Amino acid sequence: MPRQGRIINKFIYTTGQENSGREWISNYLTTSLKLCAAHTGQILNFSNLANDCGVTHNTARSWLSVLEASYIIFLLPPYYQNFRKRLIKSPKLYFTDSGLAAYLLGIKNPAHIFNHPLKGALFETFIVMEILKGRFNAGETSNLYYFRDNIGNEVDLILGYGRETIPIEIKLGKTISSDSLRGLRYYNKLNPKNGKKGYLIYGGNEDQSRSDVEIVAYKNISHLIDGTWDVVR
Repeated sequence: MPRQGRIINKFIYTTGQENSGREWISNYLTTSLKLCAAHTGQILNFSNLANDCGVTHNTARSWLSVLEASYIIFLLPPYYQNFRKRLIKSPKLYFTDSGLAAYLLGIKNPAHIFNHPLKGALFETFIVMEILKGRFNAGETSNLYYFRDNIGNEVDLILGYGRETIPIEIKLGKTISSDSLRGLRYYNKLNPKNGKKGYLIYGGNEDQSRSDVEIVAYKNISHLIDGTWDVVR
């Protein structure tokens, strides 16, 4: 059995042993893990998740807290500021291990990822978790958020930086278009006193520097983690 399968089985068995109704809990956890994997990188809707699992809203919320406490999932909170905009207030859900999420989605090898409809979400999950783990390893707090308003303007990741913030967008594509930068530029327009450039992490190979955005190849993400970029300084 693959490592991911052993991790899942051990978690389900251990959690079931700690609770009554072990068979029901095991079945629910298996279903909820797969559903969470299918929603990694997306805004969490507790009601929809509960309906898909066939449980109450409170039960779904309770067991998601178990997954979060077990460091299987991470809930990224929204960024709040008085932009005079109606902002989305639900968290985004991420698997802490993108490989585990891929396994639960039935992806058996790297070639399968590039044909999978969630390839972009898995890429985003990987990047967000690498930045989060890097901050924790450096003894920093998470201080990570996301931004989205009610008409769909969005930035994947917001890093709190004192009184300022650094917006970070994540795109799997290997080419950069004006649409790739739209969310970053929208956010900076809302927040003109911020004073920090935006960052775009993408699936290409070359870093680029523009007047308002630093573009970082995914293979150079260590610069965003080890402190050599302004993002962490």
